[in-house]
Amino acid sequence: MKSDKIIEEVLSEIEKHEGKMSRRDAMKFLAASPIAASVLASSISTTDAQASSNVTGKIVIVGGGLAGVSTAAKLCNSLSNPNVTIIEPNPNSISYQPGQTLIGGGVWQKSDIEYKIEDHLPKEVKWIKDSVVSFDPENNKVKLSKGEEITYDYLVVATGLMLNYGAIKGLEGEITSSGDNAVVRQKVGKNGVYSIYFADGAVDTYKGIQELIEKAKVHNGPEKLQAYFTDPNTPIKCGGAPKKIMYLTHDRLVKAGVRDKVDLIFCPSGSKMFGVPEYHEAILAQFKARGFKWEYKTNLVAIDTEKKIATFQKNWLEKGEYDEDLKEYTMVPMFKDVERKYDFIHITPPQKASDIVGKSPIGSSKGWVPVVQETLQHVKYKNVFSLGDIAALPMGKTGGSIRKQYGVLADNLIAVMEKKEKLPSAYHGYTVCPLITSIGTVMLAEFDWTSKPTPSFPLDPTQERWIWWLLKVYALKPMTIYGMLAGRA
Repeated sequence: MKSDKIIEEVLSEIEKHEGKMSRRDAMKFLAASPIAASVLASSISTTDAQASSNVTGKIVIVGGGLAGVSTAAKLCNSLSNPNVTIIEPNPNSISYQPGQTLIGGGVWQKSDIEYKIEDHLPKEVKWIKDSVVSFDPENNKVKLSKGEEITYDYLVVATGLMLNYGAIKGLEGEITSSGDNAVVRQKVGKNGVYSIYFADGAVDTYKGIQELIEKAKVHNGPEKLQAYFTDPNTPIKCGGAPKKIMYLTHDRLVKAGVRDKVDLIFCPSGSKMFGVPEYHEAILAQFKARGFKWEYKTNLVAIDTEKKIATFQKNWLEKGEYDEDLKEYTMVPMFKDVERKYDFIHITPPQKASDIVGKSPIGSSKGWVPVVQETLQHVKYKNVFSLGDIAALPMGKTGGSIRKQYGVLADNLIAVMEKKEKLPSAYHGYTVCPLITSIGTVMLAEFDWTSKPTPSFPLDPTQERWIWWLLKVYALKPMTIYGMLAGRA
């Protein structure tokens, strides 16, 4: 990918979307800013990569999203004679999911995140437009929904995860971010219930925020309107998204002059805002400055969409019997259901591996594909690798994580093909969360498995900055679509 192509795409984004920077100012920024130069340099290859290995073998990749296509591209760039097949039924499987938050906040349109897989698959890749229904790693084959069996020498599992709305009593459906969502939209996307976790739901969410604003304008009661934002007790993709949409809702209410009429309440199922202490403290400070409310250890378990009542399970620990040997009290888990009346609720659904993967021989007791977290190689089947949302990795379910994972996976897969005993590359858990805090500011939270900030730039990573808004809104999508999907970034 040539550098001028990435830059032109960045400038195109600036022209398409409302912002604080003209094309002329953007050109000056890109030319003068060392940070912008560093970001672009990290995602640009000005010359085509040279294939480095003559090894051969049939590689099958299950899943044609960001993780699968980026891996396919990297393998094709690195092998002299690539034999790569992707199995993916959805022609729009590589939608730019990080943009769903911006759609929900009214900054982007749904069309801004839609792409066709055929426009980004390397020419060497064979695309099978079908779904895998079973895995047989003992015999190196998978079975498709139409009955065909596909054999492989090496397998990459990049199926993503499922949005399990049906785990909440009162809702139905288990869906992906793009594709058929009719069963979920029977209840979600109307009557005060919204969710940005699928593309159509993000469109509905912005409409819901506008409805909340209109309701607030005519609201004169003694009690404020109640807007809740949930965060479930399962691993989720983009852990910052439940907070991002609350920040954006706050900003829209402020701009409409009705923020004082609405309580914004965040309900995380855990006891922290963020797993990294520095970011936890920064978010708490931001919440306090904006007048947000929050209730820790509060998990949404049921909802009555007609009566607009959400049921949360609150959990805590109480002292039990005293242990004479340990000289301490045992702590007894306690649970209680509490009902909350809402005017607006944003639901982050419980998330899981699909049963086809999770309950297969390559799955695990928790559903996710168990891999050695540094090498991304399956713990049992050495010719199987996995990455992205489906892999059993701590803190790894973001596009920024995939950006670091797919190169590691490709290097290690090729090493296995070459019969090397030691795998050369390691993933150290890098994750990035561009936490949108307003329309115009972002806190760029970078971290890894040390649970410490790992900033790429010499700036305090706990601070909200306009420069990271520019990165989020204008640069990251071109870097992803024209960098990662080409196997270059």
